[in-house]
Amino acid sequence: MYTYPTYDLRGNVAVVTGAGRGLGKWIALALANAGADVLVVALHRETAEQTCAEIRALGRRSRALAADVSDEKAVEAMMAAAEADLGRLDILVNNAGVNVHKTALDVTPADFARVVDVNQKGVFFCSQAAAKRMIPRGGGKIINIASSVAFLVRAGIPNSVYAMTKAGIVMLTKALAEEWARFNINVNAVAPGYFSTPLVEDRIKDEQMYRTIVSSTPLGRVGRPEDIMGGVVFLASAASSYITGQTICIDGGRTVL
Repeated sequence: MYTYPTYDLRGNVAVVTGAGRGLGKWIALALANAGADVLVVALHRETAEQTCAEIRALGRRSRALAADVSDEKAVEAMMAAAEADLGRLDILVNNAGVNVHKTALDVTPADFARVVDVNQKGVFFCSQAAAKRMIPRGGGKIINIASSVAFLVRAGIPNSVYAMTKAGIVMLTKALAEEWARFNINVNAVAPGYFSTPLVEDRIKDEQMYRTIVSSTPLGRVGRPEDIMGGVVFLASAASSYITGQTICIDGGRTVL
């Protein structure tokens, strides 16, 4: 007899950061579609509420929360809210991220601090706060959003600080996976390539930049919502229970060149 893998997330509660728009919104909706109840976290409450409403329309419970993941107190409050309002915490998706589209010579100390605080500090302390709640429950799933720029650079697309933070997420994913494996917590990451999201909207709209992006992507297009949804639902589900410490590139083949 076989135990066939399941992608059913019914009975699970997920926290998704940066879920007001773009990748985070798509991920939150995908988890809800698979059966999870979702705490939607965004910097602005209005966008969080919009995602929340779409999740409720799918028949799932959801709560919206405005929070800055670089604020440790806000992080603790969001994890407490998941337990208090939705009953438990099984899945964390660390999606919140920022970037500054400047060359390395133009990056200011304030730019640097903001990108590092959100992209690295936020991921670490969200993971820590979630793990403290997952351990007594016997385990959980943490999914970090890295980026293809953790593995490569492209001429003419400045990304120094952002790339540094995302490369750090790949190694943090491995380190936390090793530490928390004994608690039955799987820690993995996905590394998206270019998706049509607000974070890269300016680059997608630039005709020359768009041609550069597509020409360096073997599948010849930018990502669609469903392209990120499947990978994250898989990592959140029981089907991935023997996978930890890994980063899956969802990039149209960009990192093979």
